[in-house]
Formats: sequence, C-alpha cells, structure tokens
Amino acid sequence: MKAANIKKMIFEGEGVTLDFKKTITSCEKIARTMTAFANNKGGKLLIGICDDGSIKGVKSEDEERYMITRAAQMFIKPALEPVFEEVYIDDKVVVVVDIPQSDTKPHYALAEDGKWWVYVRVKDKSVLASKIVVDVLKHSAGTSGILIEYSAKEKALLEYLQERERINVEEYCRLQKLSRRNAQRIIVNMVLSGMIRVHTTEKEEYYTAA
Repeated sequence: MKAANIKKMIFEGEGVTLDFKKTITSCEKIARTMTAFANNKGGKLLIGICDDGSIKGVKSEDEERYMITRAAQMFIKPALEPVFEEVYIDDKVVVVVDIPQSDTKPHYALAEDGKWWVYVRVKDKSVLASKIVVDVLKHSAGTSGILIEYSAKEKALLEYLQERERINVEEYCRLQKLSRRNAQRIIVNMVLSGMIRVHTTEKEEYYTAA
C-alpha cells in the first residue's frame, strides 16, 4: 500500500472500516475492534496513528505484530488471521493490519471480565451486539435458506412498519403480547428473509421494513 493511499485514509478519518491506534496496549481492547470488523464488512487498523490523525509511527513493528497476533489467536474465537503490511510515511513506520470480512461469523472477543462477547461496527465504534444481531450473524453465515412462517404476527409487524416506519423489540412484544424470546425469534427470521432491516446505533436498536 502506498503512503499516499494511507494519507488519504487518515484524512477521511475513522469509520465503519477504519480505526487508528497510536500503539497496542491491550489484547482485550484490540480484540474488540478486530471482531467488530470481522463480523461486519471487514476493516483496517492503522497502528502508529493518533486519534486526531497525526502520524507518530511505531517504535517496534515486531511488538505491534506480536500483540495483534496474540489477540487474534488467544482473545478471539474463532481465531482470526490478520494480514500485516508496513508502510513508511514521512520517515515513520505505520503498521497496516487488514481484517477481512469473515465467513465464519459470529466472532467473540474475550473481555476483561473473562466473558466472551460479540461486537459489531457502528460508525467509528465497536459496539456490543444484541442477541438478535448475534442470531442473525449465526444464521447468515450458513448456506441453508430461512423458511418464513408468514402468520398474523409477521403481518402485524409489517403493517405497523408501514404506518410508523420503525419498531423495537419492546414495542413488538407489547403489540403482539409476545415473550421477548418469541419476538426475537420472529425478528431474526424476518431479517434473514430480507423482509425487515436491523439498525444498530450506540444508544438503541430498531427495525424498519426492507
């Protein structure tokens, strides 16, 4: 990758497929970002870049590679295989780490509390995935199609969305007097079938007609 391309990426700023790191200090934290990329569209880590986009470079490429590789193999399951590249920019070394979109989703990251969690990328943040998103990731990775049972419950959800445009799990539970588990199952199937879309933000999750 050319230095000019990296500079262009830095200028455009962090986002769904790009994250800056001055240095890697925690396997848990970087595992979160890497799983979010793998569970989403893939992405790149630029190591040696500050949050404001200034280029600091890395002191030791080997140390950064070691931390990333350790996180990818021991703090993520299934393990990831990042692709590394060193790029010289203004006499400084920037480590570019490519995390491709995975075909074995969902990937889990080991947190400081010793538990494994699924993360997805929302804008420039790695956000904890809801149970619905985890189930969608699990089933979308498979090759088998989803057979939709188009009952009154699915019809009511689509009719509601035609009138109100969006709904969340709690609203759907109240609308159809459903348990949370049943509501989640119906929503997962409808997302997988392409009937509705899931929208995740840092503050909420909601669904709209596809």
